[in-house]
Amino acid sequence: MKSLATKLRRFLVSEDGPTAVEYAVMLSLIIVVCLAAVTTIGSNASSVFSKVANSIK
Repeated sequence: MKSLATKLRRFLVSEDGPTAVEYAVMLSLIIVVCLAAVTTIGSNASSVFSKVANSIK
C-alpha cells in the first residue's frame, strides 16, 4: 500500500502530464488555424480563377 501512495504522490508532483496536455492543446490550435487559413486561401483562389476564366470567355 505504501508503494501505491508513493507512486500516486510522484504522479501528482510530476509535471509530465500537464506539459503533454499543454503541447497537445497548442498543436490542436495550430492545426485549426492552418486549416482555416488553407480554406480561406483556397476559396479566394477559386474566386480569382473563376473571374479570370469568365473574363477570358
